[in-house]
Amino acid sequence: MIRLVALLAMTPSLAWASNCAEREHVIQKLQNSYSEELRFGGLQKSRGVQSVMEVYVSRETDSYTVIVTQPNGISCIVAVGTDFFEAIPAINLPGNPL
Repeated sequence: MIRLVALLAMTPSLAWASNCAEREHVIQKLQNSYSEELRFGGLQKSRGVQSVMEVYVSRETDSYTVIVTQPNGISCIVAVGTDFFEAIPAINLPGNPL
């Protein structure tokens, strides 16, 4: 949570919500201050509007940040954390198990 507060406090244009800013400012801060890079994302439909959900991860610190960007270019941080991991998909082998 301290990281989120520090990130948002240093973001220049926060006239609307305390966890939202222009996407370019949020991304710059994630990359420059936390070495986080985009790992995956997707489209999300909420209240009739499509937005983009993205997860940024640092391989150095295993920290992560989840942002949602609205069509107007405003990104909101919806989650931050540590100890990011990737699940390994199950492998289904053909044939009968022994």
